[in-house]
Amino acid sequence: MPLTTDQLTEYLDFAEQLAEAAAAAIEPYFRTAIKVEDKGGRFFDPVTAADKAAEQAMRKLIRNRYPMHGVLGEEEAAYAGESELTWVLDPIDGTRAFVTGLPLWGTLIALNDGQRPVLGVMNQPFTGERYFGSAQGAWRNGTALKTRTCSQLTSAKLMCTTPDMFDTVKRKNAFEQVASQAQLVRFGGDCYAYCMLASGFVDVIIEAALQPYDVQALIPIIEAAGGRMTAWDGSTAQNGGTVVACGDPTLHTQLIELLQHAS
Repeated sequence: MPLTTDQLTEYLDFAEQLAEAAAAAIEPYFRTAIKVEDKGGRFFDPVTAADKAAEQAMRKLIRNRYPMHGVLGEEEAAYAGESELTWVLDPIDGTRAFVTGLPLWGTLIALNDGQRPVLGVMNQPFTGERYFGSAQGAWRNGTALKTRTCSQLTSAKLMCTTPDMFDTVKRKNAFEQVASQAQLVRFGGDCYAYCMLASGFVDVIIEAALQPYDVQALIPIIEAAGGRMTAWDGSTAQNGGTVVACGDPTLHTQLIELLQHAS
């Protein structure tokens, strides 16, 4: 059953509390000589005490306030609650930026109603920016967000966190085919790039090898701002994997045609 307006408002208010708790856990560590561990994998995947402390703080609040709700987070095992509602948490999306002192990271908080993410928050406490998205709209610190009209790839500003994320030759070639036609290509940004897309400064983001907690909070923000965010084959992006986000729905349709064969 869809959430009522009152329920959505209640959960958005609670998501702000989660963002504040995560910020309080993270900020003492930023731009300090923090120990960095490598989770291992195909390339360097850092995690710090800040990541772990922030997720623990958010999980504690969820357990106390909504013990029936599930939790899916990056740093601890998933918890399947008795409710259809699940909080999807990435305490620091952009840990590579975090450990290099760059403010291109953020805390991602989503609420999934069992079908899709219905609200999303990206909080960047160092810059003092908080992005929201839901059926009620998309905002940054109270200012409404709107994506930019850009129906041609040759006029588009395209971003991607790193080309290393394209885990097959087919996917890497598909990305390069699109990127070669864009007006501007920039790497880095993580979740911050998606919020710049919702704000009308970036037109396209193309990524791969993502996890659900990397994307679920960003989908409501981008969609409420007027954009589209899906898998490369046009299906839901909420499960991660290959993702394309676009501020202009017309351009998004064109990009699906170029990318779907490599999804």
